[in-house]
Amino acid sequence: MKKIVVFTGSGISAESGLATFRGDSGTWAEHKIEDVCTPEALVRNRAGVIDFYNRRRQEIFAAAPNPAHMAVRRLEECFRVTVITQNIDNLHERAGSSDVIHLHGEITKLCSSLDKELTIEIGGRDQRYDECHPADGSPLRPFIVFFGEPVPLMERAVDEVASADILIVVGTSLQVYPAASLIRYAPQKTRIYLIDPVRPCAGNVDYIEATAAIGLPALADRLIKEEGGYGR
Repeated sequence: MKKIVVFTGSGISAESGLATFRGDSGTWAEHKIEDVCTPEALVRNRAGVIDFYNRRRQEIFAAAPNPAHMAVRRLEECFRVTVITQNIDNLHERAGSSDVIHLHGEITKLCSSLDKELTIEIGGRDQRYDECHPADGSPLRPFIVFFGEPVPLMERAVDEVASADILIVVGTSLQVYPAASLIRYAPQKTRIYLIDPVRPCAGNVDYIEATAAIGLPALADRLIKEEGGYGR
């Protein structure tokens, strides 16, 4: 069975009503990164950072997976599929995808301030300011990779891309590093599809000029029809 890696960014969730992080109407147009998404901000203004992510969590749980998320899940009927996402939302999981790597963290979890591998599930509820981790007693923080922090799952993501038969890139500007460098690790034999209404800077790819909710279902139909039964 062939392997597909789907690399997604905020554009895939924008069509579920969630704001992207860039552009004139993006999240960072309304908030300064240094105020809500750095380790220093958490120390300086803990309540403000927690409030920011509580609002993001509320927005995410008010949203629903769109046809692009459902198309990714549908690919699992005929392929081995790994999703690598820059998104902190859980829309891929709610659509039914079974193997999702969250490069930048997960809104549904909190973690210890001393050890980010110590996580707890929070689901859709708000985080309280005074919550501490039961294992080490440290203040809990959103399980998010803040700006300036390393991306711990990057090595696994590189390995997944390096073993892909097909790589689908959708909803990302390919401007946020180190995640944007992933496309470079695809072997020469890998078929790469890039879905975006405006073509980002990228090399030799099959470009599909469409939004995620239009382009991805159509591509999934095509791949299932053309290649779904091969290699089983």
